[in-house]
Amino acid sequence: MEVESTVAEMLQLVQMESLRDRRTDQISGGQQQRVALARALAPHPRVLLLDEPLSALDYKLRKGMQIELKRLQLETGITFIFVTHDQEEALTMSDRIAVMDKGQILQVGSPNDIYDRPEHRFVADFIGDTNFLHAELVESNPDSALVRLSSGKTFPTGPTDAALNTAVNITIRPEQAVLVEDLNSADLQGTVTNVMYSGTDSHFHIELANKEEFIAKLQNAGPTRRDWKIGQGVGIKFHNDAVQIVTD
Repeated sequence: MEVESTVAEMLQLVQMESLRDRRTDQISGGQQQRVALARALAPHPRVLLLDEPLSALDYKLRKGMQIELKRLQLETGITFIFVTHDQEEALTMSDRIAVMDKGQILQVGSPNDIYDRPEHRFVADFIGDTNFLHAELVESNPDSALVRLSSGKTFPTGPTDAALNTAVNITIRPEQAVLVEDLNSADLQGTVTNVMYSGTDSHFHIELANKEEFIAKLQNAGPTRRDWKIGQGVGIKFHNDAVQIVTD
């Protein structure tokens, strides 16, 4: 009786009551993943380790299962430890993220902290797309710092242990940039070398005046829409909180 009750509870939890009489080889890949989850949840564990559980699914199935996993975690209250190499999946699924490199934890924080305020170059590079540039640290305080870009423009950033007037590595996310015609008002200047269209947005690859590479991501709808051409000179402007210092 207890077994029947638990089976019914788990099938309801993973929304598969109508398929209870089918064998696992008679259901889809996504449904098989739900069965595996039901089996893991049946003993009511305090912690559930999910080691890349969605890696074998196609894009749409994976998206659907991400929603299911979030729902199940909220409904059961069980702590899920979710292992993934998919950066977008990590941001979507997590309350807290630990980024590891060679067995060492480099940074732990919320998805916003990891994405918007990466502390290490590896973290910034692993989670999402980003640009790395060289800059000079011209001011340093306990709560903030100021860096000078190759163009001479200065930008505020978070605190750092780097020595004053030394070179630092900075990261700027592609969506934090806007391309403008007015080169004089721009924070950086460069030439468009490639354009990659991806539906909702386009990625503009730009060679800066000092030969560093920069990618700007612009939405294909709205006020930032513009058909910048390969070979065209452009100015790049940033949001005020776009620049972050990262360590190697």
